[in-house]
Amino acid sequence: MSEPAEARGAGQKAPRPLRTTPRPPLVHWLVDSAVTFLALIIVGLFLGAPWWLVAILSLVVGAIAARYTGRADVRAMEARRDRGIGQTGSGSR
Repeated sequence: MSEPAEARGAGQKAPRPLRTTPRPPLVHWLVDSAVTFLALIIVGLFLGAPWWLVAILSLVVGAIAARYTGRADVRAMEARRDRGIGQTGSGSR
């Protein structure tokens, strides 16, 4: 939670406002691929699948999932802008 300036101390800066723009599609693809890889490598190693096959499959699944997580990010940022959260001087925490 954000504290008043007096409680933070004189030398500390106020926290940056929350972002209100969605992240680029590349970021969604990389994160979704990494999460998929971590989930599938465990199962893949137990089943004896080669790691490179799991990596390729993770990139494909990450590309598909990135479309949906990107849309969710856009909707979340629109809702944040509509409510005024993250804007300087909005009075929200």
